[in-house]
Amino acid sequence: MGGTNSSGNEDFILVGFSNQPHLEKILFVIVLVSYLLTLVGNTVIILITSKSPKLKTPMYFFLAHLSLVDICFTTSIVPQLLWNLRGPAKTITNLGCVVQLYVSLASGSTECILLAVMAFDRYAAVCKPLHYAVVMNPRICKVLAGIAWLSGIGNSLIQSTVTILLPRCGHRWLYHFFCEVPSMIKLACVDVHANEIQVFIASLVLLILPLSLILISYGHIVKAVLRIKSIQALRKAMSTCGSHLMVVSLFYGTVIAIYGQPNSSYAHTHGKFISLFYTVVTPTLNPLIYTLRNKDMKGALQRLFHRDLGM
Repeated sequence: MGGTNSSGNEDFILVGFSNQPHLEKILFVIVLVSYLLTLVGNTVIILITSKSPKLKTPMYFFLAHLSLVDICFTTSIVPQLLWNLRGPAKTITNLGCVVQLYVSLASGSTECILLAVMAFDRYAAVCKPLHYAVVMNPRICKVLAGIAWLSGIGNSLIQSTVTILLPRCGHRWLYHFFCEVPSMIKLACVDVHANEIQVFIASLVLLILPLSLILISYGHIVKAVLRIKSIQALRKAMSTCGSHLMVVSLFYGTVIAIYGQPNSSYAHTHGKFISLFYTVVTPTLNPLIYTLRNKDMKGALQRLFHRDLGM
């Protein structure tokens, strides 16, 4: 163990679920299965959206980016979590913690923006069908995806760097199962009021602003849908938006439940389980929601399997 004044290269201790050892073996199995399904499901989505000519549309272009974000996000957290769940050692190296902090925050922030971009795409498809090809042309789609990634990476570079530079005076016990900004700030041995304000403002911009844009987009979509007289057109509009709406509800529901909780011991314990759902289960459900509810996806998947079997 290093000296008490060092805050640099010591390993961190991720307390995680060590206060509930009877749950660790069950959680290990659930997390492992979920992670494997996440990798397979999201990789399949990236493959079929790149291979199938029918899926060369803005909606599937953004969906492939969402799948890549989910793979990056879970891979930054889950392997370390599995390692810590399987035995008594609960440590993560200083470098491992830094990498986890940067990658998980960048991926999570990117997903917030990407879901808003996808809502705008659905708004353009339902409310501006005649201008859709012009509004969502390939160049604009690439720019919007680039903005999502750059916003996420930029937010992570600022918040993570500021958090890492805080003096910790040898404090190493993180009361979470991964390295995240709010837990890391609590290790500081200086006044962190300014940091907490910065985290609050960043959360406001990256959670509330995209969510507001999503709600505005869906407000316009609901108005347009109510004006549709054709049942077939109504079904098509609902099916194109249904999957995205389910993913948004899962993602924002769990994130707001985590960051909207008061700092109490009840919130502390239950927050970890909500975080587990948001970091492990939600990325597993996203590809299932999009493939099971989507005829084009199911068709492309069948054609891909038939082609492979034919070979």
